[in-house]
Amino acid sequence: MNPFNSVRQRVGDTIFERIAGDEGPARRDRIHFSVGPRRFGPDSAIQQVHGDASMFVGGMRALLLQSLHPLAMAAVDAHSGYRGDPWGRLQRTSTFLAETTFGTIEDSDRAIAIVRSVHDRIAGIAPDGRAYRASDPHLIRWVHVAEIDSFLRAHDRYGARPLDAAGRDAYVAETAHVARGLGATDVPETVAELDEVMAAYRPELRGTPAARRTARFILVHPPVPWVFRGPYSLLSAAAVAMMPGWTRIPLRLPYLPVVESTAVRASGIAVTSAIRWAIGPGAPTAEASTIS
Repeated sequence: MNPFNSVRQRVGDTIFERIAGDEGPARRDRIHFSVGPRRFGPDSAIQQVHGDASMFVGGMRALLLQSLHPLAMAAVDAHSGYRGDPWGRLQRTSTFLAETTFGTIEDSDRAIAIVRSVHDRIAGIAPDGRAYRASDPHLIRWVHVAEIDSFLRAHDRYGARPLDAAGRDAYVAETAHVARGLGATDVPETVAELDEVMAAYRPELRGTPAARRTARFILVHPPVPWVFRGPYSLLSAAAVAMMPGWTRIPLRLPYLPVVESTAVRASGIAVTSAIRWAIGPGAPTAEASTIS
């Protein structure tokens, strides 16, 4: 192996080990090489989006956006364990995303059933006095739409091969299968429907102390080794720059439109390109999408 490829492999292996854990290579082989029919093919929109380095940016944006629903945030804050074991949470969530995107139908359906059974056991009372259930179809739909809106927007901006209009609609339709499997109803299947659903949730969203703690955890005190802090800060800045303007005050996020459209965007392109180079062309990065 020549020195150039050796460096790339070491960097790629380090990134993958961080996001997938010690058992990551074995899980990756099981997901991608198990024999059996698959719901989505290699040319599908969902595999194109979830296999791109832009997921690193989209995942952070999704976490910030999802936190704005007080009931969803209450469930995560009380039951997720993302602060106590963030890397373990990342590995479990990323494995689910990889299984439902790249795995066999059998493995995908099994993963959905496991998550649904976990949701069935989670319930509580939010700080505002309202009851919540993780299995509530309305909350599941919110988590889903915030996630795919973030993944798609990040792919539009930082993806290696952004989708055309038909491909973007295909992505929304393909991801709807998982949301319905988890119990969501009235799931959008086009970009226009996605925009309508996102707008419909707006009156329910607000910044809570738990949401702001999550933002600080993700952006200011991330569980990231110092060697990765530089690239991580570029990814998090790119994620914040993609947040809707109305979210900045509730989450105490900075708003610097000129800097965000120039320096932050350029650095976002640079860091996602570097990750893409390190992991290798066509390598799935769904394993790195989210900690929620």
